[in-house]
Amino acid sequence: MFHLQQKSFLKLLDLSPEDITGLLDLASDLKKKKKAGIPHAFHQGKNVALIFEKTSTRTRCSFEVAAYDLGMNCTYLDPSGSQIGKKESIADTARVLGRMYDGIEYRGYGQQIVEELARYSGVPVWNGLTNEFHPTQILADLLTLREHFGFLKGLKLVYCGDARYNMGNSLMVGCAKMGMHFVACAPKKYWPDSKLIEECKRIADENGAVIDFSEDTSCVEGAHAIYTDVWVSMGEPDSVWEERIQNLLPYRVTADLMRKAGPQCVFMHCLPSFHDLNTSIGRTIFDKFGIDCMEVTDEVFESSQSIVFEEAENRMHTIKAVMAATL
Repeated sequence: MFHLQQKSFLKLLDLSPEDITGLLDLASDLKKKKKAGIPHAFHQGKNVALIFEKTSTRTRCSFEVAAYDLGMNCTYLDPSGSQIGKKESIADTARVLGRMYDGIEYRGYGQQIVEELARYSGVPVWNGLTNEFHPTQILADLLTLREHFGFLKGLKLVYCGDARYNMGNSLMVGCAKMGMHFVACAPKKYWPDSKLIEECKRIADENGAVIDFSEDTSCVEGAHAIYTDVWVSMGEPDSVWEERIQNLLPYRVTADLMRKAGPQCVFMHCLPSFHDLNTSIGRTIFDKFGIDCMEVTDEVFESSQSIVFEEAENRMHTIKAVMAATL
């Protein structure tokens, strides 16, 4: 992985299948070291900045624990702790932080922001999530699938729900890169951007992958994994809930849908999930629309086929691999 040193990690489109495999191998090795209690402070004394314009439990904890395990110090900048894009331009912020820190993580809005940070900072920049892409999540998903099945090439993954944004986009890219069969199962207006679809189909042809789209849930038959995400993304107005519920309710992941896929199928979710009424948003949606779960039923979420918490743990191991390889 030496060729990734001092390079940024912005989107999976920038990496070759060999790069992705190398990061998964490194993550697997670092995971084994952590489980065995073997120290791996490869970057002792380095410092990283974590910019969070959108808050997160898993992404923040993953970056912080990974940084500490690698021997690094980190500074967390929440939405009120940085002047990025407000009093100070992105380019100026990048040049300031790049002189103080050895690496910068960004989680927030447009992909152009993280790309501009990388252009001006002079140090590796890591994409913790943008509106368009979520590459650290996909690395965790791929590692989890590889751990479960023993391989990636040829696995069929069906994404049910709104596939227009970072998760649908990034899963499609990841599957195309790794020779998998990706299916977006949703109404046509919720499919990814046509230009990205064209690019992913070209990549898929190079790697023996398949990219499909369907409005019919029968497409889950034979799937190795069914993946879903919340129907309304962070930063979107509450006014879109009614439309999303109306359009996406037929694509909720239920026990019947899992049975249709087959006993080999696992359930995946990037979290957080509205699978019950134990959140304020879940209770509000129940009071307003009368549904006790949204994108997935509690029965599926808590079932033996669910590997969502394995994914959540692997966020830390794969993020650690990204930082270790690029610094």
